[in-house]
Amino acid sequence: MTSPDDSAKYQSPELPLPIGLPSDVVISPDTLRSERVPPGQTRTRKWPVLQYGGIPEVTTAEYRFTVSGLVENPLSLDWNEFQALPRTKVFADFHCVTRWSRLGNLWEGVSVQTIMDLVKVKPEVRFVLALGNDDGWSTNMPLEDFVQEDVLLADLHDGAPLTYEHGGPVRLVVPRLYAWKSAKWCCGLKFLKDDKRGLWEQMGYHDHGDPWVADHRHPDGERMWS
Repeated sequence: MTSPDDSAKYQSPELPLPIGLPSDVVISPDTLRSERVPPGQTRTRKWPVLQYGGIPEVTTAEYRFTVSGLVENPLSLDWNEFQALPRTKVFADFHCVTRWSRLGNLWEGVSVQTIMDLVKVKPEVRFVLALGNDDGWSTNMPLEDFVQEDVLLADLHDGAPLTYEHGGPVRLVVPRLYAWKSAKWCCGLKFLKDDKRGLWEQMGYHDHGDPWVADHRHPDGERMWS
């Protein structure tokens, strides 16, 4: 199910470059590539909305973020507690498996490294399962992809709060993987020793989802979240 594009986020024709950004902005390495758009993708200047199923409208008053699994200190935060954590900004490209890429997004939120420091992840952890508020949604990834400096739990995009359609109040952002790994409506993380496939991965989507690897695209990609 698709929704109208967010016209307020329509980009100019110029390629957004990681130049002149404040010193506190983390620059995702893929924005430094000479070719920013992966094979088979097309740049869009819009901010498309795509999801499969309904859009959960969880208010900030209702929002709760939890961390469980192989951690020393399980975590449960309400919105105010989440907002009180140290903040980070990330300049990154965004690749949807439906073959569009939006370049030069400025995300703001909480670094996943901040969360990991709070919960003290156990040494045997090798995988992460991200959980969403939408009907049991989940998506998995190796810990090595999750711990990158440009991965964050975002509540702002290009300076504006995330709307429900774009995964607000909080979505996970993993810039170097396809956007379905950037779980919308993210309400929790589970740290695991063994891999546990997420909702779409159980139905045949690639376990890793690297946009720069051609066979990581699923032939039914038009059904994917973004």
